[in-house]
Amino acid sequence: MVDFFISPFADYIFLRRALMACMALALGCGPVGVLLVLRRMSLMGDALSHAILPGAAIGFLIGGLSLPAMGLGGFIVGFIVASLSGVISRFTILNEDASFAGFYLISLALGVLIISTQGSQVDLMHILFGTILAVDNTSLFMVTGITTFTLCILAIIYRPLLIECFDPGFLRVIGGWGGMYHFLFLVLVALNLVAAFQALGTLMALGMMMLPAVSSRLWARHVWSLFLFSSFFAVLSGYFGLLLSYHLEWPSGPSIILMAGLIYAISLFIAPFGALKRQQGRD
Repeated sequence: MVDFFISPFADYIFLRRALMACMALALGCGPVGVLLVLRRMSLMGDALSHAILPGAAIGFLIGGLSLPAMGLGGFIVGFIVASLSGVISRFTILNEDASFAGFYLISLALGVLIISTQGSQVDLMHILFGTILAVDNTSLFMVTGITTFTLCILAIIYRPLLIECFDPGFLRVIGGWGGMYHFLFLVLVALNLVAAFQALGTLMALGMMMLPAVSSRLWARHVWSLFLFSSFFAVLSGYFGLLLSYHLEWPSGPSIILMAGLIYAISLFIAPFGALKRQQGRD
């Protein structure tokens, strides 16, 4: 039994790197995912995760399958998309989610076109679905750096960000810079999506944020406990997903997301605020 759970990570350095990357992603993506859920921006996060694809594709053309090159390109495009969506929603009748949806479709088509015409089918699959088992030291340092930066910024803007999340009108009354905090939050979302797409690809990068976050909502009600539960579920998803991938020879990225989905499905029934517990409370 010990060999089943420990030996793969003890024997193979690439699995240890992959596990460390998952743990770093969990610490950063967990709180960001919770804030996306609380702000009802889950689908906007999905749109932004796909919007980074053209930047990742351009970075791939310049630096190959290099996370720093693709990550920088993805972040620049994600930053541009988030900024333009805010500008469009401010000066037109379109809501911000509609702007994100438009950019999402355009970016996804453009990114696939760039990779398909300038790369190969294998390159396209790597970018769309991730290659966490190929994480090297440089990529690991980048992921941990983004996580550290995310946690530091969240610690600084935590209180006004929560006020802007639950009562933006109050923040405006007291003279708070709600727009600035919203923009900083979108930057953190883009950064963590850039970190996650090496592991899970642009199509599933949001899974490490959203599935643990929605699962945590069924277990806790305080924001700080939501952060803890979300990061904990993300770590469990990464660990057991990698084990599943190793023993059953499944793709690592989908295995991690499937484990996160399994935790969500179980939480729906046995969590304190899940469907079964709520039904028993009514009875």
